[in-house]
Amino acid sequence: MRHRLLTTSGARRIFAVTLEAGEEAVARLTALAAELRLGTSQFTGIGGFQRVSLGYFDPGTSTFGRNEIDEQVELLSLVGNVAEGEDGKPKLHAHVVLGRFDATTRGGHLVEAVVRPTLEVIIEETPAHVQRKHDAKTGLILLKP
Repeated sequence: MRHRLLTTSGARRIFAVTLEAGEEAVARLTALAAELRLGTSQFTGIGGFQRVSLGYFDPGTSTFGRNEIDEQVELLSLVGNVAEGEDGKPKLHAHVVLGRFDATTRGGHLVEAVVRPTLEVIIEETPAHVQRKHDAKTGLILLKP
């Protein structure tokens, strides 16, 4: 993984990040967020994955399910945010839309993904910081502005 600071304006920073084939996207981006001490940030990205695990929330049972995709896909859209968790560590929340070989799509909450051939991400940190905390009503870990 490579990253570069593109600009700084007060407490606002913008980074360009590239991951290489074989890297696990969620783990690497989480590690980078810790290394850079990113506060509340948003990110977008494009690229490709060779294997992906997508999650979905079932509000009826308050549980998460998973869909495994074990094929080469185009990352058409990656959107997400980073916020400090209750343990003080950065937590990523990301959703993706994936393009398959036949031009159909799959999407959901990004749990893990192995990059192939690359992943290009722009991260924008905001000056104000929020935390992610457990919400008893939904059972989810949500941003608490």
